[in-house]
Amino acid sequence: MTPLDRAEAAVRLSGTDPRLALAEARAVLDLTGRPGPAGAYGEAASVALRAAALAARELGDLELAGERLEEAIAAGHGFPRRVAQARMSLVTVRAQLGDPEGGLRLADLAERDLAGTDLARLGVQRSVALILLGRHEEAVRHCDRAVGLLDDDPRFRAGGLLNRGLAHAYLERYGEAEADLAECARVARSAGLDHVAMLAEGNLPFVSARRGDVAAAFRRYRAAEATLFGYPERLAAMRTDFAEALVAARLPGEARTLLEQAVPELVAAGAQAAVPGARLLLAQAALLAGDATLAETTARTALAELDAQGRTAWLPLAREVVLRARLARTTATASPAGPGAREGLPGLVTELITCADDLAACGWPGASAALRLTAAAAAVRLGVITRARAQLDLVAAAATRPLVRWHAAAMRHRLDGDLDRALAAAARGIEAVHDAGTRDHGTAGDTALDATGGTARDTARDAELRVHAARPAEDLAELGREIALDRAGRTGDARTVLEWAERCRAVVRGATAPVFRTPGAPPAGAGILVELVRRGDDLFAVTAGPQGCALRALGSYQAAVESTVRIRYGLRRRNLRDTAGDADAPRGAAGEAVAHELSALDRVLLSGPGTLTRAGSPPGGPVTVVPTGALCTLPWPLLPSLRGRPVSVAADAAGWLAPRPGPAGAPLVLSVAGPGLDHAAAEADMVAAAHARARRVGATRAEVLRALELADVLHVAAHGMFTPRGPMLSRITLDDGPLMAYDLLTARRIPRLVVLSACDAGMAHAPVDGVALGLAGAFLDRAAHSGVAGCVVAGVVPVRDDEALALMTIFHTLLAEGRSPAEALARASEKTAVPGFVCFGAGDAPFGTG
Repeated sequence: MTPLDRAEAAVRLSGTDPRLALAEARAVLDLTGRPGPAGAYGEAASVALRAAALAARELGDLELAGERLEEAIAAGHGFPRRVAQARMSLVTVRAQLGDPEGGLRLADLAERDLAGTDLARLGVQRSVALILLGRHEEAVRHCDRAVGLLDDDPRFRAGGLLNRGLAHAYLERYGEAEADLAECARVARSAGLDHVAMLAEGNLPFVSARRGDVAAAFRRYRAAEATLFGYPERLAAMRTDFAEALVAARLPGEARTLLEQAVPELVAAGAQAAVPGARLLLAQAALLAGDATLAETTARTALAELDAQGRTAWLPLAREVVLRARLARTTATASPAGPGAREGLPGLVTELITCADDLAACGWPGASAALRLTAAAAAVRLGVITRARAQLDLVAAAATRPLVRWHAAAMRHRLDGDLDRALAAAARGIEAVHDAGTRDHGTAGDTALDATGGTARDTARDAELRVHAARPAEDLAELGREIALDRAGRTGDARTVLEWAERCRAVVRGATAPVFRTPGAPPAGAGILVELVRRGDDLFAVTAGPQGCALRALGSYQAAVESTVRIRYGLRRRNLRDTAGDADAPRGAAGEAVAHELSALDRVLLSGPGTLTRAGSPPGGPVTVVPTGALCTLPWPLLPSLRGRPVSVAADAAGWLAPRPGPAGAPLVLSVAGPGLDHAAAEADMVAAAHARARRVGATRAEVLRALELADVLHVAAHGMFTPRGPMLSRITLDDGPLMAYDLLTARRIPRLVVLSACDAGMAHAPVDGVALGLAGAFLDRAAHSGVAGCVVAGVVPVRDDEALALMTIFHTLLAEGRSPAEALARASEKTAVPGFVCFGAGDAPFGTG
């Protein structure tokens, strides 16, 4: 075999065994002596250096790959095709090192001396640079041509499918994206290109999350993470892609966790093109999570890196995050009416408008329109109405989506003082979301899931609508809620405020807003509804019952949140016996402080016990509370006005509006005892003995997931952990590992009642009203998607093992007698004085008796 033959074999080998390819390339170079351009073995040396570069790239050393390819170009002098091949390989490396425009210039140079399948291969390499530049349609066209010509080259055919799949995903063609990635994995596995197959499989979480299937995304991520172990640069790239989709799905905590791992790994690998994009995502995640300072700092770093790489199309995206972070800090540090609110705002409005112009010029029309609406709102706050109108006119003229045009119309009608027309425009915009979601995303969902049946296709469409169409509609729904509050200030119309508050929650959940019956006729047995509504730091309560609706201003939302934190802290000290260092004085000063905080907060939120009675509730009747933001973590049943009453804490009013189901015979009750708790086994045995149809099941993930599909009631006594920065990573500890919150999203059925006798299992993060992310929220969300009015009983603070057993013994005794979960919990809490458990969801429907 000649040195040239060995070098070409090393090129082919670099895709399947890069370490062996590197050794073969070195052997060829030892034979040729690494000659200069005029050497006798220049062609073989050029090919061997290219093989070494390809192997280095596969092993994650991009900078070394770039150096070797530059040497290959020099060594190939006099052999135009070899020089062009080296340049072709350098296109991707140069792009990934942060110079995609330079990569395209190399592609133009290489194209002159390539023909046939080499040109097709060049198209695959070119598509990498095009995707980095946001030119996704061009990338698809190049890959289309290449894939059809490369049947005899599985490595480049798989690469073309991989790149086309990613471009389709960015273009929101999810069916085509998944089909390309699946075919890429098949072709690569058949050819022994396991690392390429891993890349394809590693991008499936990204596609799943972008289309709204978060459960599948997490499942695919966990599988891909295991297969990519040992390839840190590719694992980091996969984490970055997945994090981008999680940001779109409004899971910034989970995205931030991944990105804080990915960014240092990308820096260490020299993946210069990927680093600023990952930083920009981290900034967006931080902004969504409310950390404006980190968002601005990180976005500024990304902006500088993108500028240095000449990626001008992405610069406005980074500037947008910087400006939004500055705006968030401005609004957070000053009251709207105070002088601090106006300081620096005129210049910021100008910068927002300029950035919106730049976004439109660089091909980001959706982001441009959204930022113009933000600029208009800031101009209104500043009192520069003419400037606000000019931006709204631009949005109305340029926006292609009806949602955005109706948003602009609603803002203009509000400026005119015509609040009725403003509300009508906002409602029209939200109605357009469902039509747009079905039209824009339904076809891709059908293509990908055709074999799974109509229900799966509808679920996919709903999920895509929730992620892509509902996200812009959240801002419009919030505007409608603000207008309803303005209107209520003139007319006293609390019912419209309630309807818009529910519309906001429905948009977030991808659902249809509930239909309210006439005032004075709530469902029989529904009791009183107390729904909290927030506008900035102003907190309001809408109370609804047999005597109609009433709206009250409650004061500062932040003050209520701070009180909630103090209450939960005091309960933690009480339950962990951490009061004054005296283990024998569990209800000392901490207990008194908690009681004082509860009374003070009760006066703010419920204005004493008379409020509920005036709303038409009989003494001791059921109450449904729909909280806002961090108030979902308040132990509501401990408030004096609610103590002893059946209290259900819900994400929206849909359960309160629904008819109350009657008893349906003896429920099947399954109980689980997790590891590491002294009383867990006794508690699980007690539950099994309390009900006519009951038994224990094993504490493994598979058995618990199977129990979800069988049980009417599932009781889990186990260690629990809430993860504040990644609520969907919250877990219950079982014998064979953790059951994560995102695992629950794959369950085909959820019991009507789930009892989580576990620490902090009821804790949640609510980034927007209508979503409570965490263990309890995941159970309830999946139950709602399954058509079940679910209920979860769980603690919002740590719970002592022995006290949980005492409370749950009485709770299940009452439940077996036919009490509703909310009533059973209220009575059990009173009898045992064990605090911290809350009934979430539809807690006022009784279960059958044995």
